[in-house]
Amino acid sequence: MENAKQDENQRRRGRWNMFAVLLVCAAPILASYITYFFIKPEGRTNYGDLLDPRMHPIPAMASTTVDGKPQTLQDFKGKWLMVKVGGSACDQKCQDMLFMMRQLRTMQGKEADRIERVWLITDQEPLETFMLRVNDGTRFLRAPADAVAKWLPLEQGGKVEEHIYLIDPMGHLMMRFPKNADPAKIKKDLAKVLKASAIG
Repeated sequence: MENAKQDENQRRRGRWNMFAVLLVCAAPILASYITYFFIKPEGRTNYGDLLDPRMHPIPAMASTTVDGKPQTLQDFKGKWLMVKVGGSACDQKCQDMLFMMRQLRTMQGKEADRIERVWLITDQEPLETFMLRVNDGTRFLRAPADAVAKWLPLEQGGKVEEHIYLIDPMGHLMMRFPKNADPAKIKKDLAKVLKASAIG
């Protein structure tokens, strides 16, 4: 009887020892989990504003290419999309944004093919030929201005044409970059999402 009690006590001590060892081994994993999900480390900052995709689903828009063929943003699923919006009378700021999008894509190096550039043109006015030429590789889509305005979220008092938006490969609107954005900071955000994503 005494031996049985001693055996039981040894088994309990053994179980506690094993639990303590497992706890020590698991502590770093638990700490990293808690830090990642509940504490925002200093290094985990985004330049662009993160958007809740549930609040801004891509609407069904009757969009077309510049030559009138039906095409939608959904047709580019599987790619990251940098999206700029505005009328066909593209002023210097508009041209600078389109150029910046081209440069940002190029700066991603071997990851560049994962990104498409899209200009949503919100009117039916003719587009100057040189705009097509200097922005070769950009996807030009004509889209209804009212549908675009209802869909894309703005900063207070902002205008939709002042921002570049990012859509993920699943078709979720996920980020809005600020007015007069710093291209070096956008580049860092793009590099982060491309590195973190196994899709697109």
